[in-house]
Amino acid sequence: MFTGIIEAVGQVQSLQPKGDDIRLTVSVGKLDMGDVKLGDSIATNGVCLTVVDFSDTYFSVDVSPETIKRSGFADYDVGGKVNLEKAMQANARLGGHIVSGHVDGVGEVVSMQPIDRWLEIWIKAPDSLAKYLAEKGSITVDGVSLTVNEVDGAKFMLTLIPHTLQETIIGTYKVGSKINLEVDLIARYLERLMLGDRAAESVTKQDISMEFLAKHGYIK
Repeated sequence: MFTGIIEAVGQVQSLQPKGDDIRLTVSVGKLDMGDVKLGDSIATNGVCLTVVDFSDTYFSVDVSPETIKRSGFADYDVGGKVNLEKAMQANARLGGHIVSGHVDGVGEVVSMQPIDRWLEIWIKAPDSLAKYLAEKGSITVDGVSLTVNEVDGAKFMLTLIPHTLQETIIGTYKVGSKINLEVDLIARYLERLMLGDRAAESVTKQDISMEFLAKHGYIK
């Protein structure tokens, strides 16, 4: 588990194809590697990855075909910057929100508007994730825990403070940038719980319709 509070910005050192997967090596920047062990998890642009090699200055991970399909790793280049966060310790403050490191899809920046020292960004999520977007709810953007300030269909708006822009890769975004998105974990579990006893049946997410919600008393 992670908190969505970025600890450092790293840089992609190498991307080695290994059959259908990729061996990714990242220079860690200011990330403290003193307590890292083989097999530990490090969120890299919001993706929970397992350390298979490391030193004080870098770590290597294997990126599976499923992760490549679900995230933006297929488009990453050597030299690209990535947000880094080590796995949360049980006695640590939960400064952001509960983040699993399991990316749900790739979004795209559609507009950026500076407002004084702040930055307003609109992001288009995949249509399949629109139902998880809620005004003042939480979302993870390239591993950063953020608050949704406005929703319009599958688009949502974020307001970024100067600290976030300085300490994460969000300050490098431009219109058209592709970003990893993880929706709120609670929203995903609620969707499953709403199926009730039907969860044991072979159903698809599309089975949760307005008719289903009305029939089971969730809406009138």
